[in-house]
Amino acid sequence: MKNYFEPYGENQEIRIGGYVADIVCENGVIEVQTRQFNKLLKKLEAFLDYCDVTVVYPIPAVKYVRWIDTETGELSEKHKSPRKYTIYEVMPELYKIKYTLDNPRFHLCLCMLETEEIRLLNGWSKNKKRGSSRHDRIPKGLIDEIHIDCPADFDMFLPEDLPKQFTSKDFAFNAKISREYAQVTLNILTYLERVKRVGKQGANILYEKTE
Repeated sequence: MKNYFEPYGENQEIRIGGYVADIVCENGVIEVQTRQFNKLLKKLEAFLDYCDVTVVYPIPAVKYVRWIDTETGELSEKHKSPRKYTIYEVMPELYKIKYTLDNPRFHLCLCMLETEEIRLLNGWSKNKKRGSSRHDRIPKGLIDEIHIDCPADFDMFLPEDLPKQFTSKDFAFNAKISREYAQVTLNILTYLERVKRVGKQGANILYEKTE
């Protein structure tokens, strides 16, 4: 991913202050982060004082899996994973850096990828797949790039068929995500003033889109 965004090695791994940036280019700093955004926070806050920062988050929109037999070293044929990965995958990570999302210098790029994941047959189940370890994950193709440059761009996370007033359960149903992901998403959208809390329906908070 670093080579895709910046093919010139001399622009990669550049020290700025007390931190090392993945990429420094004419558009500012680019950080490729697959998880643990909490570890990115201090670096991100430091960089945002000086320049624009784009956080790149790869999402395996289409994933194929291959297995390595740990006894023979044999590598299986690839098969397509049934799990559907969407843009909402980024939300639990964004929650960790929520207070930087409205910074005008902050940018987010979601890279929807076709990936091949290689796993070891070392799990605890009979077929050794449950509890197995990931050996490698290889990007095979770029399906789409989704750029978010300001709070209004986060409206893409609002499902089209939401009622005027809705709960996190309604949101989860319309977005086809878990209730937990819906609650995290609504927390972020509330902070960014893309939705607002307007009351309660029983024990559930009611939301509306902001005008």
